[in-house]
Amino acid sequence: MPVDLRPATENDVAAIATIWESGWRDGHLGNVPDELAALRTPDTFRDRAAGRVADTTVAVIDTQVAGFVMVVGDEVEQVYVAAAHRGGGVSGTLLAEAERLVASGGHPVAWLAVVPGNARARRFYERNGWTDDGGFLHEAPDAGRTVMVPCLRYVKQIA
Repeated sequence: MPVDLRPATENDVAAIATIWESGWRDGHLGNVPDELAALRTPDTFRDRAAGRVADTTVAVIDTQVAGFVMVVGDEVEQVYVAAAHRGGGVSGTLLAEAERLVASGGHPVAWLAVVPGNARARRFYERNGWTDDGGFLHEAPDAGRTVMVPCLRYVKQIA
């Protein structure tokens, strides 16, 4: 099925939040501190999605939001695809769009954070030319608190 990309709108917030929460739980539970998992509720995903519409691009299949990507500056902050659309090329399309957006912003290198235990995501990024540039502590804010999360910084030369 063809994948259409477009900027997110306020009407997409519920779909983005649902995809984000489900995908985040799939890739992060057991791989991040329990304190962060407890803070990440359906309401926090809705609030975060609503606040990030301006930096979000959605992938649409048959009028349904199938996934999204959030880009700020040189960072690809979020890449998530609904479970029903995984394995169909949506994630690759979104990642390519994220790389295009980073490059169009004048950045020669894109980066993203991934938790070490999220093997599926790490394999996906590596298949798409991203490399592990080492570990760092990511500040994950949620519900007025910040939790430090060990992450890997993945990078890709894009220009």
